[in-house]
Amino acid sequence: MQLNWHAISGPTLTAATALLAFLVDRHFFPIPNPAPLFVCIVAFVASVSGIVSGMASAVIAVAASALFFLNHRAAPGYDPSDLARMLLLAATAGGTALITGLLRQKWVDAFAWEKKHHATADRLSAALDQVDIGIVLLDADTRAEFINRAFRHYFKLSDEQADSKPPFIALMYHGRDTGAWQLPEDELNAFIAKRTEMIRTGDSTPININLADGHVLRFICTALPDGGRMLSYTPVTDLVRHNDDPGSGDYYRALRGSDRSLAHQLGAAE
Repeated sequence: MQLNWHAISGPTLTAATALLAFLVDRHFFPIPNPAPLFVCIVAFVASVSGIVSGMASAVIAVAASALFFLNHRAAPGYDPSDLARMLLLAATAGGTALITGLLRQKWVDAFAWEKKHHATADRLSAALDQVDIGIVLLDADTRAEFINRAFRHYFKLSDEQADSKPPFIALMYHGRDTGAWQLPEDELNAFIAKRTEMIRTGDSTPININLADGHVLRFICTALPDGGRMLSYTPVTDLVRHNDDPGSGDYYRALRGSDRSLAHQLGAAE
């Protein structure tokens, strides 16, 4: 059976300190009762090894202090003042072990929750990087907290630029500067202003965005409870085919700016 050295190291340290104090007091020079030092050791043990180890160290500390008191008395036994001091030491050491151990457990639980939360966030980020829908998460100040691979690909955004958490307006200017949109130059500023206002107000009306490379993306802004925004860019190029019946062109263009749900639009287009 394997011993839990982490758990017994605290009581061992307390016992070793008590033994050293006895040896020094008996063979070298008299020292005062090391009860305050024992309390510090109990606090350290409970913070490292938990409540059980701290309580065990507190018992050893109280017993060692009791022997130390007895060793320094001229007459055998204890008077009421000695007993009061021993009870006070026991309450102090036990309380220190309990409080410190509970604080340690709370910290350990918080660390475990944070670790699990980050692991979940990492898995979610990895999953979002596998889809062909561009995803951007904005904070309440419209600064990008997450940009997935699909969006970086569609708008030729480098990893360095994406990881720098750019504001949304910077992403718009990047698209303008790289010629990402299939728009006349004199319409770009109005397009950027309209998109920025949609983000600010949380307008969830879907619109189609034509890219210069021929792709068509359906953009939707979703307002989040914390004041942030989730932007999705769904590829719908197959719904706006160039070889469709020319008479259907007006119908597909009418989908742009429609306030119907994405699922309803896809079903109608099919």
